[in-house]
Amino acid sequence: MSHVSTPSHRGTDGAAPTSRSRKKKRGRGRRTLRIVLLGLVVVVLAAGGTAYWLYNKLDNNIKGVDLNKALGKDRPEKLPTSGQNILILGSDSRAGANASLGTGKVAGARSDTTLVLHIPEGRKRAVAVSIPRDTLVTRPECTTPSGSTLPSRRRVMFNSVYSVAGPACVVKTVEKMSGIRMDHFVEIDFAGFKGLVDAIGGVTVTVDQDIHDKQSGLDLTAGTHKLNGTQSLAFVRTRHGIGDGSDLGRIGLQQQFLIALLSEIKKQDLLGSPTKSYKIANGLTKSLTTDSGLASLTKLASFGRSLNGVSPSTMETIMLPVAYDKQDPNRVDVAEPQASTLWKALREDKTIPASAKKSPATGG
Repeated sequence: MSHVSTPSHRGTDGAAPTSRSRKKKRGRGRRTLRIVLLGLVVVVLAAGGTAYWLYNKLDNNIKGVDLNKALGKDRPEKLPTSGQNILILGSDSRAGANASLGTGKVAGARSDTTLVLHIPEGRKRAVAVSIPRDTLVTRPECTTPSGSTLPSRRRVMFNSVYSVAGPACVVKTVEKMSGIRMDHFVEIDFAGFKGLVDAIGGVTVTVDQDIHDKQSGLDLTAGTHKLNGTQSLAFVRTRHGIGDGSDLGRIGLQQQFLIALLSEIKKQDLLGSPTKSYKIANGLTKSLTTDSGLASLTKLASFGRSLNGVSPSTMETIMLPVAYDKQDPNRVDVAEPQASTLWKALREDKTIPASAKKSPATGG
């Protein structure tokens, strides 16, 4: 019958370890454990500290505008069926990183591109209405960013409102025009737009005619092209290479590019690449101004997730119906009754009649 031997607790010399040596080993073990735990804590704190630093850095990039404070109570009522309405501005500021991206010497900034993005209840589709920058509008009384009061004025160019009164007054002007309360406001400048396109690797567009515009720098042959940031900026700003050379002609290109950009963003797994995500967020947040309801990473991310069901394929793009001004053919007026019918449909979250999408002035 075999015997199972019991392991002997002896040292390397075969002698049984003393109580003192066992205490030393337990002491070394505890020190090793403490060192490992300390190392893990350092790694976690370092990672957490880095994440916190990165979050703060990006969060502090975003500039916020308190619309409720700036506009007060003189605003359209928020209807229960009106979905979400966001005013999107592309500004042509020449300040800072934008200095080398503009054309010509223009002081200050203007709203180069303006979209009213309407997202119906359910958030499965969207309508983007472009407001031509040359539209003559009545600017309401506004409080400027410096705190002074700017009196109301008739027949001013829409894109001048931004330069003389700031983004809150643009929101107020659009709300007066449309009767629609804007839930949010987002502004991106030249540098942010260019950086976003470059960060995602470019955007593919197809044009059905050659476009050669010396002023914007756009030089494309008919066909399909993948545009980098600089080319994309020229694409959405070109006006002399298409149509009648007015702002109306380029609105079609801007809307085409918007769909192409959203499609590219949609198909890329940005969350799967933290490096790319950070690069995009860092560049984009530096160029963003939003209402205070979106002026943080968490608020932007939450709002973005809520729009995840909106597909570029279900987005409709429309130009606000306008007619050439009788006194100045280089300007346009809001066309009626088309515009009122369009705004009413958006306010009530109803289908837009085909007649409300027809514009007497088309830009050739």
